[in-house]
Amino acid sequence: MNLENMMSCSGVIQTAMPSPSICGAYSLTLLTDEASVCIHLTPQTYVVDCVPLRPGMHVTAFHAADLLSSQQPAAYPAFLIAQSGEQEQVTLNYFDHTLTAQDNSLRLNISSQTDIQTFNGQRFTCHPGDRYLLVFYSITTKSLPPQTSPRRVIVL
Repeated sequence: MNLENMMSCSGVIQTAMPSPSICGAYSLTLLTDEASVCIHLTPQTYVVDCVPLRPGMHVTAFHAADLLSSQQPAAYPAFLIAQSGEQEQVTLNYFDHTLTAQDNSLRLNISSQTDIQTFNGQRFTCHPGDRYLLVFYSITTKSLPPQTSPRRVIVL
């Protein structure tokens, strides 16, 4: 999967229904700030921490910007989905050696409290820069780029 063209959608799960056409697949309806969005999960979708997804949960789903499923109504096929706190942001981006996002949207200040792990849940003890990172954070500074001390970082 090309991580460069990933987009995200955050919201509260309104419905979670099995797909009638694909065994093991689900359709989630997310209520976002703007509208309701349909997210399509397949057995290949990575769910962070293998959390069972239920109505009422706040999640962020990542999908390829140029893909829509042929399902009606249109659904975004999710590559990855993560549960997040109500006041928490989740971003997926390439961070350089200074831990600045490739699009200059965020700079990370890693602290001893930051939980850094690999995609499969193992502890990651190396410098996380120069990699794609899934970052969980809540508060940012008003600087350019905004800075944050993330709660959790997953190295992809």
